[in-house]
Amino acid sequence: MKLLIQRAKQASVTVAGEVIGAIDHGQMVLVGIEKADTEVDLQRLADKLLKYRMFSDEDGKMNLNVKQVDGGVLLVSQFTLAAETKKGLRPGFSTAAVPTEAERLFDLFVEMVRKQHDNVATGEFGADMQVALINDGPVTFMLD
Repeated sequence: MKLLIQRAKQASVTVAGEVIGAIDHGQMVLVGIEKADTEVDLQRLADKLLKYRMFSDEDGKMNLNVKQVDGGVLLVSQFTLAAETKKGLRPGFSTAAVPTEAERLFDLFVEMVRKQHDNVATGEFGADMQVALINDGPVTFMLD
């Protein structure tokens, strides 16, 4: 499982011209599910995501997490994060989870994050989504 997390001033997901998920400040998170991922992996990354100190304190140091700054979390499924890119000029997706399992695990991950944090929005699994982001910093990290 891979999470690409970005500190956002605001972020939203639009499907068929309708905004279906949005946050003001917080984390915009692209979620890539791989074949080998387990529920243990999901829980570990849900915990890490919400505790990850990527927001500035009063001294300008990254010492605060999304909960401490009362930020939102926008979770967006992104199977291309599971791409194999070391060889050639075209990505391969043999390590990505099959869509039905990826959707089940993504939904479970969303549930795990929501159990620990109130302000969580999502995209729509498998949909053609337009994602808008104002990256704050820019600050971006890959968790896996």
